[in-house]
Formats: sequence, structure tokens, C-alpha cells
Amino acid sequence: MNLKLHKSEIALKAHSLTITGSKSESNRLLLLQALHPELDIKNVSNSDDSVLMQKALASKETVVDIHHAGTAMRFLTAYFSMQENRDVVLTGSSRMKERPMSILVEALQQLGADISYTENPGFPPLKIKGKKLTKHKVTLKANVSSQYISALLLIASKLENGLELTLEGQITSIPYINMTLSLLNQIGIETTFIENVITVTSKNLQQTTTQELTVESDWSSVSYFYSIVALSKVGTLIELSSYKKNSLQGDSVLVDIYKSFGVETIFLTETIQLKKVNKVKDVKLNFNLIKSPDIAQTIAVTAFGLGLECFLTGLHTLKIKETDRLVGLKTELEKLGATVEITEETLHLKASQKINNNIAIDTYHDHRMAMAFAPLALKTSLQINDAKVVSKSYPTFWEDLKSIGFLTE
Repeated sequence: MNLKLHKSEIALKAHSLTITGSKSESNRLLLLQALHPELDIKNVSNSDDSVLMQKALASKETVVDIHHAGTAMRFLTAYFSMQENRDVVLTGSSRMKERPMSILVEALQQLGADISYTENPGFPPLKIKGKKLTKHKVTLKANVSSQYISALLLIASKLENGLELTLEGQITSIPYINMTLSLLNQIGIETTFIENVITVTSKNLQQTTTQELTVESDWSSVSYFYSIVALSKVGTLIELSSYKKNSLQGDSVLVDIYKSFGVETIFLTETIQLKKVNKVKDVKLNFNLIKSPDIAQTIAVTAFGLGLECFLTGLHTLKIKETDRLVGLKTELEKLGATVEITEETLHLKASQKINNNIAIDTYHDHRMAMAFAPLALKTSLQINDAKVVSKSYPTFWEDLKSIGFLTE
């Protein structure tokens, strides 16, 4: 499905939306619930990734297909490796078969896991023979994806002797690691994170009463509304729920980043209000996104829409996402008239006042490419190719945009 976005303008009145639960929190809690059934989770994400995670955890099949769900691939590899007397082949889409898994597989093998590759060494599909994992010390390279680390931490409390995880090198996306540890702490599992060593205590909760946890709404998803407000007139206001000031999600750094785009965040009891308070021009923006790489596309597109120069660093993990997001960003921004330079971990957008009209944006099977470029409809008409890809993380995205005034066909 290709979607045409006509040049739109949203009214200055307050718009109110409810955003689905955080995909990151949901997938972690779903795995913890599978290990600790006494957990009851509210506001679970309705994203494709979380739906696939739920189906995979409930599946009794010998082949489990998680399609494009990268988080599910990492977390389920760890989960199935410790399911005694169960053999599973874990597979996914053609793109998933190109995403590296060797770092996590080798770490699990250090714990005693029996995992092999059925096609290309180092990549899915994986043949996993579940067994009791008795070892508890593992060393892992820390500079590729925090999901490898979280996958190990999530199963650690069910390991016979817990886990002592030593991280080598620069640690990527620390907020996501802290999110995992915080969720473990919330359900009563003890952890420590000292220098480059993380420990998780073995614990079988066995509570007699149900423990209820509510998932906070997704900060990555709200980034597109920060972009919309930034690209709108001064005075524009959008209210969104449900968000916390002391969030576990690394992308909550949007509150500070978007001050540079003239957007103020107002925290109410269970909602936030985003308000455009001033115009921004003639500034060079510089952000290190090593702790929040998923908002890089949104920030780059916002800067382009406002004609600002922008330099982003800490982007090395974008090479191994649903697509090579750095290459994709450069290609699509240049279609619109931008000048973009990229390296393996940086993006430099030159200031430009011209935006080409009626450009078709390719999304490369990547939900964030589709959603990050959509706010540009406030500046020009454009087309989003394969628009349904947003269902991976935000199934109601296009309906929500229409509800605040975007014109689509």
C-alpha cells in the first residue's frame, strides 16, 4: 500500500491522542511473564513485534517464524535455549536472515546452550536444542546491540546460578540495559551493574498473588509528534498519553532534544503536552544519539524540514536495523533536495531551504523510515511507499495523523 500525503496544516487547537504501550518494555515483560507466570501485564503494545512475540511464546510448533521482529529474534534465542527437552528452529524474514546473531549465540554457548546455524554461519535461522544451562559467567562484546545483553539478562533469574556478565568495549544504548534491569528489580529480582560487570541473582519468584505491571506508552512513537509540532506554527499543541517524567525509555531524551526545535514538553498527571513555543533558524544542531539511535531518522527529517544544519553521531547500530538506516536516510533525504554526508556512525545534514515536491519515499521494510518522513507533509506533498509497514510498531499511525488534520489518499 502506497499512501499519498497532501500538503497539510494542523489546527492550533489542542489535539489528544493515546499511544500504545512501549514495544521495548512490552517485549521484555512478555518474556519475563513466560518465565514468571504470576505477572499480569497491562497496556501491552499492539505493535506487530509484540504480537509476534506473544504468538511465539505461546507456540508449540517446532519452527517459529518471527518475520521482521529483531527484538523477538534476540530475546527468543535466549528463551528457547533454556527450555529443557524442546527443539526449535527460529527463523524470520529475508532481511532477518541478514542480521547478525553470532555474538549472542556465542555468549549463550558459553553458558552451555546448544545452538547451530541451519543456513549461513552467524545468521538466522537458528536450530536451538533447549537444555538446562548450568554455567553462569559469560563475556560479551558490548558495542553492537544492547538487545544481546538484555536477552541474557532476561533469562538470568531462571539460570541455576544466576548470571555474571562482563561487557567488553564501549557499551551501546545503556538506557535499554537499565530498562531491563529496572524491570527485573520491579518484579523482585536483584541485580548489580558496576563498571562493566552486570550480575543477576537466580530467583524463582513463586508468588501466591498476581503482580500487575503497566507498560508506559512508547517514547519512540511519540517522536513523530515532536517532529509534527516542531514543523507546525507557534502555538500548536498536542496532548498524548500515557507518559511518565521518570521514564525507563532512553528515547525520553526527546524532551531535551526538541527544545532545540522550539518544542516545550509539559508533564501532567498521566499525559504530556507538546507545544511549539518559538521558531528556530540559523543554528547548527549537534546530537550524540548513542543512547537513543531509534530517533535519528526523526531528528534528521525535522532538521531538514526546518532548513537547519544537523550533525548526528553515535549511529553505528543503524547499519544492522530493518534496513541500513544511514544509507536509507541519505538516499531519501537527497530525493527531497537535501545534501547529506554519512560515515559508519555519523550523519551530516547541510542546511537547505528547498524541499522538492511530490517525492515518493521508499521505506525499505522499515517502519521508522515511513513514520519519520510523514511529518514533512506539513511542508510539501509526498508519497510513502509500503505505508502499511508502520504496523511493526504503531499500527494506528496513519489514522492518528488523519485525526489531527493530515490529508491522505
